[in-house]
Amino acid sequence: MLPQSFLGKGWSFPIRVGPGGSIQMVADEPEIAQAIGIILRTSPGERVMLPRFGCSLQDLVFAPVNHQTLSRVRAAVADALREWEPRIDLEKVEVEIDPAEESKLLISVGYRVRATNVRSNLVYPFYLSEGGGA
Repeated sequence: MLPQSFLGKGWSFPIRVGPGGSIQMVADEPEIAQAIGIILRTSPGERVMLPRFGCSLQDLVFAPVNHQTLSRVRAAVADALREWEPRIDLEKVEVEIDPAEESKLLISVGYRVRATNVRSNLVYPFYLSEGGGA
């Protein structure tokens, strides 16, 4: 069992069974990184009791791969993280087309954990169904 965490503690995602049959938990910075992933994977309206929660990335799945779509993705991610993850200060959101797969966007998120001043970043892959040149 993890000690009490001041940054937060919750179930690991995806949910896994740990040693002894209990639900595996995460805490601190890894929990924040998982929370960011959950925000980006959740579309507004999916959570009945919190209908505005999430990020509107899925609205862009069939968008063409161009500079306008990259800007819309950047704005959607920044807006969602500023609204739904109060434990971080968002420092950057950059979106680029994966050079190996033109229908995949790489969303780089840089942030600082407010309580500890620890800087971190993650890259979230986002697939567009259409593809095409930028």
